[in-house]
Amino acid sequence: QVQLVESGGGLVQAGDSLRLSCAASARTFSFSSYAMGWFRQAPGKEREFVAAISRSGARTDYTDSVKGRFTISRDNARNTVYLQMNSLKPEDTAVYYCAARDAYYRDNYYYATGVKQYDYWGQGTQVTVSS
Repeated sequence: QVQLVESGGGLVQAGDSLRLSCAASARTFSFSSYAMGWFRQAPGKEREFVAAISRSGARTDYTDSVKGRFTISRDNARNTVYLQMNSLKPEDTAVYYCAARDAYYRDNYYYATGVKQYDYWGQGTQVTVSS
C-alpha cells in the first residue's frame, strides 16, 4: 500500500503561483517504479487529468488548459512529485490530487492520463484562485 500526501494548496489571487508537493511512502516501496500524475476536481465536476510524469521524469504531459503555466517534476531521492502552477486563473480552482501508477514493468517514458489507470491516490489539497 502506497500513501500519498499532498501539500501546498491555498487561497491565491489570479496571476499568482503555487507549488504543490506530493510525498509518497510505503512499507516496501520504490518511488522510481511509479509513474505519477496530478488530477483536479472542481465542485460538481468530474475528476480531470492535469499533468503526468514518467517514472524517470524523462517524459511529461499536460492537459491543454495548463500547458505553458504548470510544470510537473519529481525528485526520486525524496520520493516526491511537484506541480508548479504559475499564472493561476479562477478556473484552476479545485481540489488537486496526486496519484501513483505502478510502472515497474514499463519503460522510463511511460505515463498515464486516465483516472482509472492509477493505483493510489492522495487525499487532495484545495487550491482556490480569486479573481
